[in-house]
Amino acid sequence: MSLSANHFELFQNAVTFEIDINKLSESYRNLQRTIHPDKYANAPERERRLAMQRAAQINEAFQTLKNPITRALYILQLQGINTNDEYHTTMDGDFLMMQMELREQLAEITQLEQLNEFLSRIEQYQDNLNQKLSQQFAEENLQQAHDSVRQFQFFNRLHEQALQLEEELI
Repeated sequence: MSLSANHFELFQNAVTFEIDINKLSESYRNLQRTIHPDKYANAPERERRLAMQRAAQINEAFQTLKNPITRALYILQLQGINTNDEYHTTMDGDFLMMQMELREQLAEITQLEQLNEFLSRIEQYQDNLNQKLSQQFAEENLQQAHDSVRQFQFFNRLHEQALQLEEELI
């Protein structure tokens, strides 16, 4: 296993958005068993250092690929798309209006029942975006996928904020 392998190569997967998370987890555990730094405790310094680097690389790859947003961003980066472009801030006007409405709705929630309904709607948006991303990557609509990832990131942040509110309401 090369330290220069991309995350998909580490787990012997094709570069694709659709991943079997169970197989990914199994591959992760198998790789960790083979190169866990503890196995190299009595090895020369260089081998111990390489084992640590490989273990870190495997952890990073697993964390990236198991999450649909980070996996999508990683695929876009592999395709040469700058996903950290702070100047690419244009969004669909309808989506911007939806963002404002959803933020207002969250701010007005005072009961757990309201919050649960809100969370269900947000989770439905996330599921829809996950499906949309899968289709966009399959059709190689990378710019559209980039826009969908940015929307997905908004819904994830909103979901986290709603969960924080849930802690306050309990």
